[in-house]
Amino acid sequence: MSIKRNDAFTVIEILIVVAIIATICAIIIPNLFMARRTANESAAKSNLRGMSTAAETLNAAKNHYPNDLEEFETYLPSVKSFCSDLAGAKTQQKGYEYSCVSDVNGYTFEASPITAGVTGNIIYTITTGVILTPS
Repeated sequence: MSIKRNDAFTVIEILIVVAIIATICAIIIPNLFMARRTANESAAKSNLRGMSTAAETLNAAKNHYPNDLEEFETYLPSVKSFCSDLAGAKTQQKGYEYSCVSDVNGYTFEASPITAGVTGNIIYTITTGVILTPS
């Protein structure tokens, strides 16, 4: 007489595997969101610094700060990605919302998270003289 052997997984074995996978996901997923948020914040700071550098360069060359988006674009070709105008209208870019206010006397550029706590935690403002302040 031959004995049949059952090679299937037991319910306990399947539950243990599912528990291990759930634990790994519980550790990894929050870290992925934190990494994305940190990347968005770094990009926002970098974008503001680039915009400020271009505004200061324009001031050094023309003796006034940008008051025309077309003129500003000659010093920073990507400026329209962040500023739809120089009167404070908001533009969204990679988790942050940018606001640009500028006239011949100075500028204030701001980046705030689209969804606080998810796309970023910090609002950044850079003003005339390349003064970056987080809040």
